[in-house]
Amino acid sequence: MGKIIAVANQKGGVGKTTTAINLAASLAALEYRTLLVDADPQANATSGLGFDPASITSSIYECMVEDLNPEDIILASPNIEFLDLIPSHIDLVGAEVEMINLDNREEKMREALKPLREKYDFIIIDCSPSLGLITVNSLTAADSVVIPVQCEYFALEGLGKLLNTIKIIQSRLNTELAIEGILLTMYDVRLRLSNQVVEEVKTHFQQMVFDTIIPRNVKLSESPSFGLPAILHDAESKGALSYLNLAREIAEKNSVALEK
Repeated sequence: MGKIIAVANQKGGVGKTTTAINLAASLAALEYRTLLVDADPQANATSGLGFDPASITSSIYECMVEDLNPEDIILASPNIEFLDLIPSHIDLVGAEVEMINLDNREEKMREALKPLREKYDFIIIDCSPSLGLITVNSLTAADSVVIPVQCEYFALEGLGKLLNTIKIIQSRLNTELAIEGILLTMYDVRLRLSNQVVEEVKTHFQQMVFDTIIPRNVKLSESPSFGLPAILHDAESKGALSYLNLAREIAEKNSVALEK
């Protein structure tokens, strides 16, 4: 059974989609069968893997609202052998309204992804930057959640709100949901504030914080414009190597054999 990991933070600009794309690509580079699910109407994870969202005719939206078989819309990455994508498009914005009157509306994504668990080692969900119904669906479907936190002061303010939402979902919708870890992103070793945020988060959350810290990196910022994960844009860059380390850390944490 594959593990489903949601990448979530209701605050925008913390490196959430960058993390989803590059974590999925790094796990695939380690030869784990990996599926990236783009659950954000902005469809940045879709374009970040080289697909044009404007040309997408069916997405995770149809799987949730119209019960479309997700296996029919999976796209194989043209660049990484073990990486597949369930895309998104702008229609996902309307899904929250359309799902309001549906039975078990919080569990539509869990139902859609259930038959895919046996096909993949890891399923990574890129959540939208909100705490709406699509994100609730993602967290209900997931086994665990990775929380990217930007190394800036305001990033810490939204963390409590997200953790509270996770507690509500754990108590009402998904008792098995665990926090995979808090991931510090956009770290700049030259800035005192970055170092203060790292210290504060590690002091408060201790074992919940990943050992891997993602630095500010030009190659990470550039790679989406080429439709490539950082590991293909520049495999030697600090950003690419950091996400590869994160993938190894998650694989080891989940006792997945790394002899592959």
